[in-house]
Amino acid sequence: MTRPSPGANADTATESHTAPPRSSRHTPKPVAAGIAAESPAEQAHSSHEGAHRQHLRIDDDTSADGPGEPSPRYSRSPQEARAHHRTDADRFTDGVGIGSRPLLRVRELRVRYRGVEEETPVLAGVSLDIARGEVVALVGESGSGKSTLAHSIIGLLGAAGEIVGGAVEFDGRAVDIADERAVRPLRGARVGFVPQDPGSSLNPVRRVGDQVAETLRVHGLADRRSARERAVRLLADAGLDRPELRAAQYPHELSGGQRQRVLIAAALIAEPDLVIADEPTSALDATVARRVLDRLAEQTAARGTAVLLITHDLAIAAERADRVVVLDGGEIVESGPTSTVLAQPRHPYTRKLLAASPSLAPFDGFRPARGKDGPPLLSLTGVRKRFRVRGGDAITAVADVGFDLARGETLSLVGESGSGKSTTARIAVRLTEPDGGAVTFDGQPVHGVRGARLRALRRRFQIVYQNPYASLDPRWRVERIVAEPLRAYGIGTAAERRERVDALLDQVALPQRFARRRPAELSGGQRQRVAIARALALRPDLLVLDEPVSALDASVQAQILDLLDRLQTELDLSYLFISHDLAVVRRISDRVAVMRHGRIVEYGTTAAIFETPEHAYTRELLAAIPTPKGATR
Repeated sequence: MTRPSPGANADTATESHTAPPRSSRHTPKPVAAGIAAESPAEQAHSSHEGAHRQHLRIDDDTSADGPGEPSPRYSRSPQEARAHHRTDADRFTDGVGIGSRPLLRVRELRVRYRGVEEETPVLAGVSLDIARGEVVALVGESGSGKSTLAHSIIGLLGAAGEIVGGAVEFDGRAVDIADERAVRPLRGARVGFVPQDPGSSLNPVRRVGDQVAETLRVHGLADRRSARERAVRLLADAGLDRPELRAAQYPHELSGGQRQRVLIAAALIAEPDLVIADEPTSALDATVARRVLDRLAEQTAARGTAVLLITHDLAIAAERADRVVVLDGGEIVESGPTSTVLAQPRHPYTRKLLAASPSLAPFDGFRPARGKDGPPLLSLTGVRKRFRVRGGDAITAVADVGFDLARGETLSLVGESGSGKSTTARIAVRLTEPDGGAVTFDGQPVHGVRGARLRALRRRFQIVYQNPYASLDPRWRVERIVAEPLRAYGIGTAAERRERVDALLDQVALPQRFARRRPAELSGGQRQRVAIARALALRPDLLVLDEPVSALDASVQAQILDLLDRLQTELDLSYLFISHDLAVVRRISDRVAVMRHGRIVEYGTTAAIFETPEHAYTRELLAAIPTPKGATR
């Protein structure tokens, strides 16, 4: 990310200044993307998960002249509205440059969560400065406190969270983050927020264009028409095709990556001074992630926008950040200029993260070819699927796709979000009916089976979904979630199922005490590990892995990939692996199929795809793999 140098003060301020801590009880109302506050009725239903499941609302603020008529405050141009808003919010002079004083200053912030059975400290005295125009990457494993820090700063901690000490300043002025009235003017207008989970952060009953435009409407920065026009432009900038059509769609009509881009557009639409991006590209393929992060870079260069980039992907941090801050167990263990931290890591934890990163760790070569001779386990031939959209149009999701998957082999489907990867996988396991073509599993047609035969067949393949938030029942404890397939198929006694659950949690690197927690008490990466454990419970022949490690930090990614590799060897498993992370694909795959616009444009062994790509689109994907600043590919 190209930008002016943040200067020495930004690198040393954390060590040189400590503000006296203060204590406060924090139970603010959850607000989606920092855009609009919830009503009292909504607040009554808020919980810890409110920081993750946020629904956007809009206050039309229409005048007495009737719906659609702008109130007097919308008679100004958007530029005049912004200037007026800055006066209302007591904004400071624009001439404050990088190094003069931090835009954001956090001092000795301490946070804990109140659970059913215990209080869990999450942040233990975190101090952090961010200068204007600076990009700071906050990295660490899931559960290290990264998202809690972001939510605390903008008042989205949730009812179960409690701030027990610390202070926050924004643009030189103290902000009482326990007071919703103090934080509300900042969210959306001056601090944009990109939540981690697109599935639960968008209102399912509102069109995405209206949700992107909401910040401008709520803060009085534009009228209805100009806000919508700018929303369409931002959707295009974020990488969405046919932005006018997408603006008229609902969230469920978009892929996971497309929904993530909607959230990014919503965070950038008001041109805020600071963008807090919580895993903004974890659901995106490499090319779209590059475009999205390039967009953030443009904001930084043009307006001096600062970015707090929260990520488990050290390759993204290495390529994009001016400084890296490493968080472990709620404490900052190392921080400094990106090049210094990557080249000369001081703390053992930082060295551990670097060694586990698929993109930054030394590449040991492609794995030996796997897969057995004989009939394929899974075969697709000429599969087609189209989806109808409003206005009579249709989108071709899958067009004449075919491939074979051998026993004990891993075939990876790669491509941009919306390229048809997930739809192809859903057709393969009969979660979506194709318009044409044939699918066979172990020689039997998948789409012609009914009743008991279908139930027996489905035991032999399982799927791990891209979104762990939506695939786990929020009412159930982890032990019940993982044991559900065993109960459904009548496998084992209650005691034997408990033993199996403990073993599965251990396999996915979750302590057994997590068995008593609910999904809302877990981080995003921890929830994905629970989903993987559930998929392994029946010991299937085929696992469809739809972005199974995209929500995991680097070290847990390595553990899960090692686990999948070992299980494949021991149990002769086949994997249909869907991913946008080409570094992960390179490590785990035997063969790769590159998809674009619903078609397979290139297909071959992993070595051939990565070393001698033939299609221009494949070369584009490979060129988008992040590399550290100054490094060559």
